[in-house]
Amino acid sequence: MDPFSPQAQSNPPPLFPKKWWGRKNNKIQGFSLQKSQGDYFPSKQIDTKGLLSSPIEKKRIYILSLLIMISFTILGGRVIWLQGVHGQKYRNIAEGNRIRIVRIQPNRGLIYDRNLKPLVKNTAYFSLSVTPGDLPRDEGKREEIFNKLIQILEQTSSDDEENAIDIKNVVKNASPYSYQPIIIKKDLSYTHAMSLLVQLEDLPGISLLTSARRNYIQPEADLPFSPEANPPLAGTENAGMFSHILGYVGKISPEERERYPDYALNDFIGKTGIELQYEKILRGKFGQKRIEVNSLGKEERVESRKHPQSGYDLILSIDGELQEKIANTLTKYIKRAGSHAGAAVSLDPKTGEVLAIASFPSYNNNIFISGTQNEYQALVDDPYKPFVFRAISGEYPSGSVIKPVIAAGALNEGIIDENTTVNSYGGITVGKWIFKDWKEGGHGLTNVIKALAESVNTFFYYIGGGFKNFKGLGIDNINSYARMFGLAEKTGIDVPGERLGFVATPEWKKEVKKEQWYIGDTYHISIGQGDILVTPIQVAHYTAAIANGGTLFRPHLVKYIQNPENGEIQQVIDPEIINSEIIKQEYINIVKHGMRAAVTQGSAIRLSYLPIKVAGKTGTAEVGGDKKPHAWFTGFAPYEDPDIVITILVENGGEGSAVAVPAAYEILDWWAQQK
Repeated sequence: MDPFSPQAQSNPPPLFPKKWWGRKNNKIQGFSLQKSQGDYFPSKQIDTKGLLSSPIEKKRIYILSLLIMISFTILGGRVIWLQGVHGQKYRNIAEGNRIRIVRIQPNRGLIYDRNLKPLVKNTAYFSLSVTPGDLPRDEGKREEIFNKLIQILEQTSSDDEENAIDIKNVVKNASPYSYQPIIIKKDLSYTHAMSLLVQLEDLPGISLLTSARRNYIQPEADLPFSPEANPPLAGTENAGMFSHILGYVGKISPEERERYPDYALNDFIGKTGIELQYEKILRGKFGQKRIEVNSLGKEERVESRKHPQSGYDLILSIDGELQEKIANTLTKYIKRAGSHAGAAVSLDPKTGEVLAIASFPSYNNNIFISGTQNEYQALVDDPYKPFVFRAISGEYPSGSVIKPVIAAGALNEGIIDENTTVNSYGGITVGKWIFKDWKEGGHGLTNVIKALAESVNTFFYYIGGGFKNFKGLGIDNINSYARMFGLAEKTGIDVPGERLGFVATPEWKKEVKKEQWYIGDTYHISIGQGDILVTPIQVAHYTAAIANGGTLFRPHLVKYIQNPENGEIQQVIDPEIINSEIIKQEYINIVKHGMRAAVTQGSAIRLSYLPIKVAGKTGTAEVGGDKKPHAWFTGFAPYEDPDIVITILVENGGEGSAVAVPAAYEILDWWAQQK
């Protein structure tokens, strides 16, 4: 058809093809169907619903919409998870890049002797640290920082300083997000620390820490062995006479952190001695400061601060001058006897206060603060074990110093009285066994006073185990009285490491040795031989009970606790009675009389020349083999009103009267003149 014909004009074809976009009606609003194509007439209403509909099928639209909704749901959930649930965590991490909470170490409490002479002090201590969270994440950049640090150390240190540090090994197990400093080099000198301070400013994560370091200022005891000793005794050179008492502090271990969770990885803690026993009191309370740091982790300013509380000071019952006298005298007689070790204890019998306590060989406890691994290893390898606090943990056969306990028990049980006598003619015989006296031919007719004065074995065989028609205490009663006087159990002295000692029983022998108990076993224990072990503190402990009339006080080293900030006394350590009226006073007096006779006419007669009256008991404890016996002395003074007990042990020193008594003489002579 001619499109320009009248018919065509009156019936024009559709504007769009019939099937355009899949729709039949293709009318567009505002376009004329009568005029030329393209004319626009706003008044005309043309159906365009089908024309402008989406060309995408409805099903596909629904799928696309669903995917978009799921995506926005996941994104929204993630935002809620990060900002809502874990928002505080990540805010803290972000804030940690700017704000830090830093703990402030408290000043550790000081320790003084009874006359307020300081035994320790706190000095400034510089160390180099790395904070993993401030290091770059990039391994190459971290390596650059480590290399630059090592180069700086080599340039700033003196020739005698050791700079070999393996920083990568130190931080390898630390979390890269940790902001807790890790020590990589300690004990920097002041000069070295100041020269490093400026050069470390541009190294992220590397800082200088300043803290207080423990320093033990105790005097050194005289060297008890010649420097040519073979093997050399590393533990005795520059050994402190207070080392075993004070102990030392050291870096906290993982096991200790489980018990003290508020301590940090770099904190120091008491390891032995008073430092360990009174850790919580000496430590104080941590403070903290809120600081702003820069991008390198360096402190810019302090926003707030909570001051730490210093630890309390301890005032010991130890008399520093007496301690020095006892330590030097003990080491002198150890050397003179050709021995290698010994111990001495001095108590106040009226209170249980420890006036002095020495153990040798000793060690320099500053080694644990600023010493080297080689110095520490030398102490560990020392065959004479300088770490052993022999005064409280050395267990030895008692020898005759046990005899006052046996005598007191026999008196209290009514087995003997002051006038009971035994004829000593050199020993006793039981079957084929001979139990000898130490004196050839015996001591003749002997009562309890003479038996204690001359240490007559035969008398104690009788009263301990019995003989023929004479009934003795027996092993059960011996054990009972031994425990009444504090043997075979800890005294409870306020320092760790004390040992129990030991007194055998028939049950123990049957179980351990698979043997029955014989009368000879009882005889041996009655004179301090055989299966009996005591510590020097235990011997001093029961000697004090005899001296004061029968009261067993718990020994203690701390006299009172004081607040260093205002000088107020926080706690006084009062005397603690473990047992009182162990035996009747009249029997205690008989034992004291016998111990006085040991000085006036017996084995300790040398002490009779002192300006004060002394009572005591010697002991010579056999150890078997070809070794010399241990030399013992224990006693008290003044006899009428005792205020000091002294107990001395020289390992393998020989006769107590020949070695321990002369040592006691020098100490008590000094005491009489000075105190």
